Amino acid sequence: MKEKPVIYQIFTRLFGNTTKSVVPDGDITQNGCGKLNDIDHATLQRIHQMGVTHVWYTGVIRHATTTDYSAYGIPVQTPQVVKGKAGSPYAITDYYDVDPDLATDVDKRMEEFLALVKRTHKEGMSVVIDFVPNHVAREYRSVCKPEMVRDLGADDNTDMHFSPNNNFYYCWGQPLDTSDIPLQNGERYVECPAKATGNDHFDNHPHRDDWYETVKLNYGIDYCDAGGRSEHFSPIPDTWSKMTDILMFWASKGVDAFRCDMAEMVPAAFWQWATDKVKFAYPDVKFIGEVYDPAQYRQYIHAGFDFLYDKVGMYDCLRDVMCHRRQAADITRQWQAVDDIFHHMLYFLENHDEQRIASDFFTGDARKGIPGMLVCALLNGNPVMVYAGQEFGERGMDEEGFSGRDGRTTIFDYWMVDTLRRGYYDRRALKKDQRMLHDTYTKILSLANSEVALREGKLYDLMYVNPQIADRQFAFLRKADSQLVLVVVNFDDVDAEADVVIPRHAFEFLGIDEGQHVAVDLLTDQQTEVMLGCDKPIALHLPACGGVVLKVTPQKKA
Repeated sequence: MKEKPVIYQIFTRLFGNTTKSVVPDGDITQNGCGKLNDIDHATLQRIHQMGVTHVWYTGVIRHATTTDYSAYGIPVQTPQVVKGKAGSPYAITDYYDVDPDLATDVDKRMEEFLALVKRTHKEGMSVVIDFVPNHVAREYRSVCKPEMVRDLGADDNTDMHFSPNNNFYYCWGQPLDTSDIPLQNGERYVECPAKATGNDHFDNHPHRDDWYETVKLNYGIDYCDAGGRSEHFSPIPDTWSKMTDILMFWASKGVDAFRCDMAEMVPAAFWQWATDKVKFAYPDVKFIGEVYDPAQYRQYIHAGFDFLYDKVGMYDCLRDVMCHRRQAADITRQWQAVDDIFHHMLYFLENHDEQRIASDFFTGDARKGIPGMLVCALLNGNPVMVYAGQEFGERGMDEEGFSGRDGRTTIFDYWMVDTLRRGYYDRRALKKDQRMLHDTYTKILSLANSEVALREGKLYDLMYVNPQIADRQFAFLRKADSQLVLVVVNFDDVDAEADVVIPRHAFEFLGIDEGQHVAVDLLTDQQTEVMLGCDKPIALHLPACGGVVLKVTPQKKA
């Protein structure tokens, strides 16, 4: 049986934290921190019962932080090149280590991660972690690398701006100019020669809006060649081998998939080389790419990626539809633009980079995300992702510290997310609307795999024959074997009446029988009868910010 991947993203540092008295910009002793052990069997069972097939544990690999773990042999980081008290999970300090913030017993942090992998597998779900290939923390130094592994940059010639044998890029003879980077605790970070900054900033003067806490990794591309960008891939650059070994290391620990951060900033040639080697050794391992340029989608899929973010296409479209900036009919254009690679596109409405649906910067109301979720989860067999707290209507409107009040859940601060505390550790405190939203998400995500037509059936978009609903409603059919499902969603804030036409071509293409049929709305379990006829409208009542998912069963002939 095919399985539609339903991914649940957990920002691990925040997820299990139940400290109520958090303060903005507080340290770990003030605000606490979620642990790997907090994600126990009961929690995982609850996640799985929501229809989840994969759990993405964000921030597992050790990254830069202001918290001092030197007593455990972990190098201290200079605060000026750490964003926030907790630090960014995308400023990796040791690719071979588990972040000590997440451990109950720091000395046993890897064992605790392996136990979490085992628990997740036992509860029937796969494990996803981040692989951050484009950049590392400025003070990267591995203390947990296997014997015989050479550290990144250990053998670099720092007198050269670029060499395919180097792991980093250098501004030879120039120290890093930190004058535009906020100073913390009075200690200025010193680096000489300066390394290029992670967001392709190749001089020695990163700005406060740059990824100043990171340095760019060198995959054999000279970005400052006099003749323009040039590639040096033969012989294989040293960074390729080192990063592939890191992927192999985590795959050997039972990791089932890698969400590859800013994958398009790393050459596709590397990905083709690395994914081939990893999948040869671990055939079931999947790669999820953060690629934002649609012109490069097919190149990165060809290079071995199983799934890619559909951010600038479907996410941006659905956000605009929910915010009344686009017609619902524009959804058709988005899936058609990637029709040949549809099953590789990962749909989502929230993640750690994006603003929460319920925030003042998005819709201000979590219920308005339900029609978008129906589209994401049910439009086709491609994967869908939910960010922890989304199912409870988390607003992301806390002012946590470095992050500020921006409609996002912080990735830089020690904090407690109250919706998650209530949802998983104090369920009696959940509000009625939070329970109802969670139940709706559970119903939608569960349908994505429980119904064969929604899991793997053919898609038939009905919008071209239904211009009368094009502004605020969206309709499509899914069909597998004898099972037919009609999905009509309503992005409007009020109930709507819709007459939905199914054209003759749909009957022929999907093999639909005309006549009277029994139908059940899979969202409400309400049964009704519908008359299916070529070009004949079906009258439907659509709830505000919702929809109907009608499973149609042909009447048995006497």
